[in-house]
Amino acid sequence: MRVIICGAGQVGYNIANYLSREDNDVTIIDVDAALISQINDDLDVNGVVGYASNPDTLKAAGANDADMIIAVTMSDEVNMVACQIGHSLFSIPKKIARIREQSYLDPAWSNLFSRSHMPIDVIISPELVIANDIYQRLSVPGTTFVNTLADGKAHMVGVICQEDCPVINTPLAHLSNLFSDLSFKVISILRNNKPIIPDDDEQLMVGDEAYFVTDTQHLQRVLAAFGHEEKEARKIVITGGGNIGLGLANMLRERNRGVQIKMIEKSGPRARYLSEQLEDVIILKGNGLDKEILEEASIENVETYVAVTNDDESNILGSLLAKQYGCQRVITLVNNEVYTPLVGPLGIDAMVLPKATIVATIMQHVRRGRIKGLHNLRDGFAEVVEAEVSETSSIANSSIKELNLPQDVIIGAVVREDEVIMPGPETVIKPDDLVVILASREQVQHVEKMFSVQVDLF
Repeated sequence: MRVIICGAGQVGYNIANYLSREDNDVTIIDVDAALISQINDDLDVNGVVGYASNPDTLKAAGANDADMIIAVTMSDEVNMVACQIGHSLFSIPKKIARIREQSYLDPAWSNLFSRSHMPIDVIISPELVIANDIYQRLSVPGTTFVNTLADGKAHMVGVICQEDCPVINTPLAHLSNLFSDLSFKVISILRNNKPIIPDDDEQLMVGDEAYFVTDTQHLQRVLAAFGHEEKEARKIVITGGGNIGLGLANMLRERNRGVQIKMIEKSGPRARYLSEQLEDVIILKGNGLDKEILEEASIENVETYVAVTNDDESNILGSLLAKQYGCQRVITLVNNEVYTPLVGPLGIDAMVLPKATIVATIMQHVRRGRIKGLHNLRDGFAEVVEAEVSETSSIANSSIKELNLPQDVIIGAVVREDEVIMPGPETVIKPDDLVVILASREQVQHVEKMFSVQVDLF
């Protein structure tokens, strides 16, 4: 597959990294010659310096033979024009664009992206993607990570194992006997910031971050088995009134009646705009690091504090202050992965990494075919793939034992119609099953081939 990626920032770099590892022909465009030079040194891709919206630049990048264009520059307009030119001049079949400005996404203008006007096949709004990711964590309290699987039939969840966690120091193989009426499977462990893809003899230890897959109907009871019985927050403070904070507030207002929301925003004009858009939300103009503002927000009575400003350090420090002043739980947005190891030691309950979430969202649309979902764990140490089994798949009608899976590949669940099965060695994979598979970064391509779900655009 020949892919053109417009924009060599963090998102573009990581998409190029994913696709180039899988023997695709990848070309990346950026106006910054230094970024292109770095990518040429780091990755097996072609780099082109220039504007992605320029027809000559796209032609030099191989647009005449491209199967897909992914436009993720910092400019919405460049992304849109690049897709338009890719369609009109080069007939590129698949076009994906990242668009931040919410006015472009207003339903009133939905016709803008129709095939007869600006034919973009997939539009990714990073702020809404991140807001929804945070909303998922708020809706399942006590978790560090939440993803819905199989159209909501199953969940993949991350939790910290505290000293009172009932399942610590117990071989994973014994958990199904101890909780025979619960449907769940531990698929990965993060211990001292080192990932482990466990075998049945592995045991959970205090401080581990455990990732498990469970039937949604059993989710709350499984969380209780891990020592987490936190109640859903009804009083929430959001610091940062940008598009992420605004999107999250709207989601909470629309989906959770009775939730009391306060928002801290330091920009006066933005605070006034928020007060007009969010009539039932209390808007506080000020800095989330200001003790008086936190006291005005009654932080000691708040169940969850969400920091989503565009400054990592402010988000981390504000979260720590909120906890010090009595807030029960904090969720912190961090763009720089160097801060990831601080989650546990500092007491931050959940850290949201936008880059990993956005890359996974885009890759989900790249990997069509039989792949129905793709999710990154933490900084991408492993991927969880939702794959549908076809009649002609090589694994159809085979037991898991017969598959001889590598050690760093785990089948976490099999969804058959409305039933969520936690598989064992004798479980037989059948056509039309949806299989949830965790694989290390190195094994993802092998898994795709094994399950006959290679990249398939057409």
